[in-house]
Amino acid sequence: MKAAVLGVGQTRHRSKRTDVSIAGLCREAVDRALTDAQLTLAGIDAVVVGKAPDLFEGVMMPELYLADALGATGKPLLRVHTAGSVGGATGIVAASLVQAGLHRRVLAVAFEKQSESNAMWALSIAPPFSIPVVAGAGGYFAPHIRAYIRRSGAPSHIGALVAVKDRRNGALNPYAHLQQPDITLESVQASPMLWDPVRYDETCPSSDGACAVIIGSESAALASPGPVAWIRATAMRSEPTMFAGKDHVSPAAGRDAAAALWRQAGITSPLDAPVRRGGAAGDGEGGRAPGAGRADRAGPRLRRGFTVLFDVGGLGVTAAS
Repeated sequence: MKAAVLGVGQTRHRSKRTDVSIAGLCREAVDRALTDAQLTLAGIDAVVVGKAPDLFEGVMMPELYLADALGATGKPLLRVHTAGSVGGATGIVAASLVQAGLHRRVLAVAFEKQSESNAMWALSIAPPFSIPVVAGAGGYFAPHIRAYIRRSGAPSHIGALVAVKDRRNGALNPYAHLQQPDITLESVQASPMLWDPVRYDETCPSSDGACAVIIGSESAALASPGPVAWIRATAMRSEPTMFAGKDHVSPAAGRDAAAALWRQAGITSPLDAPVRRGGAAGDGEGGRAPGAGRADRAGPRLRRGFTVLFDVGGLGVTAAS
């Protein structure tokens, strides 16, 4: 069955949103999504909550206490937790519930309120049966970044260039935490080194914020009074964090998810180049795209009508038109 995005909502992201509780933060995003879709909570059939590690806020299983605020009382409520890819995974799960014919309209909401805990500490614990990271997400990914640079021959400044692109694009969103429209490559490269080769201005801030999206069936989309975005394809793959023989530089899950997405959407040339081994660029070529302008808003565009959303980790990918 077809599914479409009926409405979206987002809070203003800040280092601290002391004016609201977690429930109030989520409800702010939900209310804006409902307004955008011209719906009320009575028109929602199920709710999907996306949340990264509970230690980020120190509230275990927050979806249970959020049920009332999200209008989920007496309705199916599902929690999604896939760590850094939870935002995209939440949308994909919500879409699958509609595409499977289980529900007509599904509300998906994801949040973080990191001011109420410490994300670095939360990512530095020693979980059972795995190696402790100690240095947070940056300490975990920095060796993989260095390995990618060595394997692909990518220029060492590409990470900083991507940060410049992302910050400038992010500044176009008034709700974004960071507003740095004048950031430059030189300023990023002059910022302190945190985890070689990751510098301070290449990292994301700890934020308080929430986003919500309402996904509906074909009949709900056709009945919607406003414009909708049809979901053309979704793909999600996963693999263990650590296992013998895992390729941390080019995880199989990321390659398989991309290949499945393009195939399902009928896209053979997403960036005006042949799709090789599942991605929009060949193995090791992605690091050169920003330098060639292919990752800029003004650079080569995807096929008209498609907006492609990649989430952190390369595990969840969605295409909508």
